[in-house]
Amino acid sequence: MRKILTLFLMFPLLAACSERAASPAAPVETEVPADKSVFVQLFEWDWPDVARECEQFLGPAGYAAVQVSPANEHITGDAWWVRYQPVSYVLQSRSGDREQFADMVQRCKAAGVAIYADAVINHMATVGEGVGVAGSTYSRYEYPVPYSIDDFHQCGRNETNVIKNYQDLWEVQNCELSNLADLDTGKPAVQAKIAAYLNDLLGLGVAGFRMDAAKHMSVEDISAIVAQLDRPAHIYQEVIDRGGEPVNAHDYLPNGLVSEFKYPLALLDAFESRNLAGLKNFAARPGFLPADSAIVFVDNHDIQRGHAGAKDVLNYKDGKLYELAVVFMLGHPYGVPMVMSSYRFDDGDQGPPSSAPVDASSSTCDEAWVCEHRNPAIAAMVGFRNHTQGSALDDWQVLDNGAIAFSRGDRGFLAINSSNKVVAATVQTRMVPGDYCNQLTGCNGPDMIVRDDGGIVLSLPPESAMAIQSD
Repeated sequence: MRKILTLFLMFPLLAACSERAASPAAPVETEVPADKSVFVQLFEWDWPDVARECEQFLGPAGYAAVQVSPANEHITGDAWWVRYQPVSYVLQSRSGDREQFADMVQRCKAAGVAIYADAVINHMATVGEGVGVAGSTYSRYEYPVPYSIDDFHQCGRNETNVIKNYQDLWEVQNCELSNLADLDTGKPAVQAKIAAYLNDLLGLGVAGFRMDAAKHMSVEDISAIVAQLDRPAHIYQEVIDRGGEPVNAHDYLPNGLVSEFKYPLALLDAFESRNLAGLKNFAARPGFLPADSAIVFVDNHDIQRGHAGAKDVLNYKDGKLYELAVVFMLGHPYGVPMVMSSYRFDDGDQGPPSSAPVDASSSTCDEAWVCEHRNPAIAAMVGFRNHTQGSALDDWQVLDNGAIAFSRGDRGFLAINSSNKVVAATVQTRMVPGDYCNQLTGCNGPDMIVRDDGGIVLSLPPESAMAIQSD
């Protein structure tokens, strides 16, 4: 196992004083590797499997962190979305129990990989009654946290209290999302219980949180919860803002980073049309979050299944085009990138396979799982991203509408051909003259020669990419 020194990275977070919520907070230190930024969503992986993957693959490959599925008790059922219906804050879920979770966090940390927990704090399970996976019983607006009816919003609209008008900000944040019992996160008692749950996870070594359904909570409510955390944490918020609604992702920046849902649409348009020329300045389009505040992704567990308002998105089913889109994401300096790692599905509600994602003896991915993070080109680009971190985007060159090339200072160079034809060109780099190899093919193949003038002669096969980096 490679030993990786854990440093400190500066991330925006709230100070303890809630009155500062209206203005950006001063950066604080949180335990995330400073020389790495790429994290992976190991969707629906069991805790022992995550721990092994940190040790055997993620640490050596240079991944900074893993986003794990919600750790708390949830309703029973086979669908993936049962994980997003909390019954209690007991750390027992389909992925394992508290002891296994704690062991995973520590083993990943020892491998240089942080754990980000998906935190479902906007709501509890669907209004009704039942038994959770840890044996806890719940009934209508009564959950064993404990929460009772006074801890939930009763918005009094649409007969069933369910959100219908997404143009009404008050309704979006005070009525129920799909009949899920909506916590009144404005109440100090509710905030304290949520903070206690998050602090329990922090006490086990978790480095940060994805705030699920953040758009359904006010900025001030999240601020008040974060202010009660026992130590700094890496916070990023799911705010689905593609424009056209009163919720504005920028408003949530004082609390931490925010998921940029316009990003996968921009990449979908570019790669599906095989016209990459416009990607140079895509992040300057109206509404995009600042580069250092945006969580970016080609797909995640929601949008790859058509949820979260996504009608279409690139995912593993798109083969080479998907791979190239992820390569672009990891090569371009905009945002903090998340790599999706999923399982194969035909039904949008389908739960995870019963098999382990990776065979412990052979270290090969099971055929029921996709393991996008292990794709050789994607894994190589994680190293490229780490190596070029902090280097500017230079020498943007359009080789063909479907093919582009650019430098990352003098640290790296990337060329992508999304077209169905060979693209040949002589392009300029900022690399030191000499022989290089294509990192994306494992350096198997002819050397790439950078001439004395910085030029390089390329011949890119259809739907291919090449990346070189300095020593």
